[in-house]
Amino acid sequence: MAATSDLRATQAAVEILRAGGSAVDAAIAANAVLGVVEPMSCGIGGDLFAICWSPNDKQLIGLNASGRAPNLATIEEFQRRGLNEIPTYGALAWSVPGCVAGWQDLHAKYGRLRWSDLFQPAIRLAEEGFPVSPIIGGYWRASEARLSETPEAADTFLVNGKAPREGDIFRNPRLAATYQRIASLGAQDFYHGETAVEIDRYSRSREDGLLRLSDLQQHTNQWVAPVSTRYRGYDVWELPPNGQGITALQMLNILEPYDIKKMGWGSTQYAHLFVESKKLAFADRAKFYADMDMAEVPLKELVSKKYADQRRQLFDPNVALKDVPAGDPKLVHGDTIYLCVVDDQRNCCSLIQSNYHGFGSQLVAGNLGFAIQNRGALFSLDRQHLNRLEPGKRPFHTIIPAMVTEHGKPVFVFGVMGGDMQPQGHVQVLVNWIDFGMNIQMAGDAARIRHEGSATPTGLAAEPEGGKVFFESGIPPGTKDELEKMGHHFGRGGSYGGYQGILIDWDRGILHGATEARKDGAALGY
Repeated sequence: MAATSDLRATQAAVEILRAGGSAVDAAIAANAVLGVVEPMSCGIGGDLFAICWSPNDKQLIGLNASGRAPNLATIEEFQRRGLNEIPTYGALAWSVPGCVAGWQDLHAKYGRLRWSDLFQPAIRLAEEGFPVSPIIGGYWRASEARLSETPEAADTFLVNGKAPREGDIFRNPRLAATYQRIASLGAQDFYHGETAVEIDRYSRSREDGLLRLSDLQQHTNQWVAPVSTRYRGYDVWELPPNGQGITALQMLNILEPYDIKKMGWGSTQYAHLFVESKKLAFADRAKFYADMDMAEVPLKELVSKKYADQRRQLFDPNVALKDVPAGDPKLVHGDTIYLCVVDDQRNCCSLIQSNYHGFGSQLVAGNLGFAIQNRGALFSLDRQHLNRLEPGKRPFHTIIPAMVTEHGKPVFVFGVMGGDMQPQGHVQVLVNWIDFGMNIQMAGDAARIRHEGSATPTGLAAEPEGGKVFFESGIPPGTKDELEKMGHHFGRGGSYGGYQGILIDWDRGILHGATEARKDGAALGY
């Protein structure tokens, strides 16, 4: 079974599974298709994280396929340019894309089919074209102005100077050609071959280009041990920093002592508790989360129950927190895709991949057919910050895959897209499923709460008055009224996140798939 944010990607995954492919084979094929049909959200110019489980190993393993800052990217260089923060768009926000190396590492460890077979569905779609959906068309239009600023991006992603509209057939022969080379030559092409040389040439042609061929050649990924906390009998697993996954674990630890089921979904009590737990966890995120190879992150302490007890003391059941400091654990709308696959042998893959913002840096290197991410914009230029910019360092990351185990075996493979919404979405899906007894489809469809305004790992200070709360349509109006009396401030509601999940019923041998109406997703099995 596969669940992705687009029907064509899910169909590609099932095609690979039917051909005898593994969960990882299917995930790579689906991700490649999403790079064609949802190019603003993901692609080979971005990074990747995954959590996998194999019945042979009987343990979870994570892959951190995020790229590092170029060797020329120093705080001194940005100061020389008169900058006190990294621009959101343009080549100064580039870090090395880790996606293709991530695919190859996953395939080398878990793949069954030939590498080249995994790219055929995506190549067909890129060459023959596909109809643009209403949701994707809306995302595309939002980037139209910026894409038109450089000829390479405009030639790749615009048609007669305009973003493709709903129902238009869009083709990307340049990406098809790049995929063909990668299918034939592997990641070698992207980091050492023709694709790497073209990225280097384009970067050198720009005044703001710091990325060089040597940066691509030096790229490596890292297998990591996922981190867990126990929540009401389940073990919830996330990846350690430089990502934000443990934020969800910190929130769950804060929430666990409360009788959330008794509070009821959509209640004032629960909404207040959720928002306050988010504020507390995100204050720590802003201070402590960084590349653990180059910063001392108190990981064990941050996810401990004892530390959650300490943080919980700041919670007032009747009043919203206005100023939320980070703790001292040593003393105790981004654009992303998420997909999950479980194969016939119950190998599991939870994979998330992103350009960061829509179309990333908004730049396309030459005729390669894909946008390069702007993940480097998430570094801080504050020399005292753990997440400060340094050559060869990985920036803070928002994208986080997840998995839940019971008695040592995976029972729920899931993820939620959407920048800062991701850990908030993880927690709400889990609480809906575990505490409120929803099935995994209902758990994802239920109206969501979002809080914005916490301090960030880039050094951005928290908004005054505790930030803002946002409700999706469906939460009782009286809840908002009561929260305002407690001191919460509200922004205008919208749609938050995008979710897929697969539930494994080991006793009955059944897989349950879920996706949600916020995206064009589909869950299919056979």
